[in-house]
Amino acid sequence: MAVDQLEHFTVRCADLERTRDFYAEVLGLRVGPRPPFDFQGYWLYLDDQPVVHLVLEAERDDGHEPRAAGSEPLETGALDHIAFRCRDLAATRAVLKGRGLDFRERQVPGKPLHQIFVRDPDGIIIELNFRG
Repeated sequence: MAVDQLEHFTVRCADLERTRDFYAEVLGLRVGPRPPFDFQGYWLYLDDQPVVHLVLEAERDDGHEPRAAGSEPLETGALDHIAFRCRDLAATRAVLKGRGLDFRERQVPGKPLHQIFVRDPDGIIIELNFRG
């Protein structure tokens, strides 16, 4: 078996609408169709692919890890960051500054690659890569 393509990643959100707005308004993904699951959530699309799935984090009612509302508890591992290929560095900086978001930048040594790192509302580091 060989992996062919990344399909999506899922974020368990403390505030579903706040996280939706971050991915839509800051990163430019669009909210699109989602199957009628029995728990709250959103799918955010990049072109025609739903790359970010958001689910509302359920309360810790049984001493286990938080879980998506309506789902069985699952163990999950450590996630350091998620990276997106981007365009228009100046406009991205302006959006981040305009929303009062803290971010840091780095030029990758020896590569024509500039990076911005920002946290989403649930604390996940988002890496924005600008080639040029």
